[in-house]
Amino acid sequence: MSDRTVSSSFQITRQHVAFAALFLVAGMAWLWPHFTWSGLKFTAQGLIDVAPLVVPGILLTAWIMSSGADRIISRAFEGRMLRAVIAASAIGAITPVCGVTILPLMVGLLAAGVPFAPVMAFWLSSPVTDPAMLATTAATLGLAFALGKTLAAFALGLMGGTVTALITGSGPGQSVLRTGGLAADLSAGSCCGAGAFEPRVWRDQDRRQAFFRQAAATTRLILICLIPAFYAEYALNAAITPGSLAQYVGDDKWWAIPAAVFVGAPAYIDGYAALPLTRGLVDNGMSPGAAMAFLVSGGVVSIWGALAIFPVLKLRPFLLYLALAVTGSLIAGYVFGWVV
Repeated sequence: MSDRTVSSSFQITRQHVAFAALFLVAGMAWLWPHFTWSGLKFTAQGLIDVAPLVVPGILLTAWIMSSGADRIISRAFEGRMLRAVIAASAIGAITPVCGVTILPLMVGLLAAGVPFAPVMAFWLSSPVTDPAMLATTAATLGLAFALGKTLAAFALGLMGGTVTALITGSGPGQSVLRTGGLAADLSAGSCCGAGAFEPRVWRDQDRRQAFFRQAAATTRLILICLIPAFYAEYALNAAITPGSLAQYVGDDKWWAIPAAVFVGAPAYIDGYAALPLTRGLVDNGMSPGAAMAFLVSGGVVSIWGALAIFPVLKLRPFLLYLALAVTGSLIAGYVFGWVV
């Protein structure tokens, strides 16, 4: 089969998916008009609310990939495996970019042959916190939660990177990426040749094209992830209130922390938006350990985070990511609950 035929088939598949989505929305609008339109308004408002956080991340990621800064960052992922994992975990814990907008950089590093272990460490630690999130968490939930979340991010990355290194070794990371699709689109921006780092990307036509190509691919990915995720959040909020959830994740329930991970995390949309929700849950009886498990797991196994990673990683690496994220979140919740 020729490349042209494969491309045509892929485009047809996308058209079918888009048609099915429109058909589903039309059917819901006919059966449940109030719920459907309220959900659409909620989704639109959610996109507007997160735009000030997401748009800078899109632009920063596009600049990193088109300027050649990804090569500089990749140096922190080179050398001895343990040192690379520690560096990646520390960088991820302080990087002010969310998990979805940093995805093109991670794909680019894997496509360039960086081992999966340090990339996994960065991937796990980066979405949990950053300096701005540290300050906001301290203001909303207190200093103990802010410091605990930062330490949990670093420990999660360290644990995930170490386990990944033991399982996958130090081989090149291309083997864990899917071929074609979003993975190819996201890694395409890191193709400015072997030239040196050039921060002024607007001066070179190839770099300008790479910048816009990367920004478009990242924007498409984020919309694919956020639109269904915000609608899912609306449906969950309509079915579950903070008070009703807190009665299942209180201090006297042995299943509080697992419930916070396996039930609460899928409802998690944005780290900043999650803070007042978590405070409300704590005020209504959620245990500190369950609250920390919710915050940590929400960053790495939320609906939109999983939807972003699944199209670019093969099934086994994706399942490894989820297993490490869930296990690390449980440990963080239990340790924080014991300390506090």
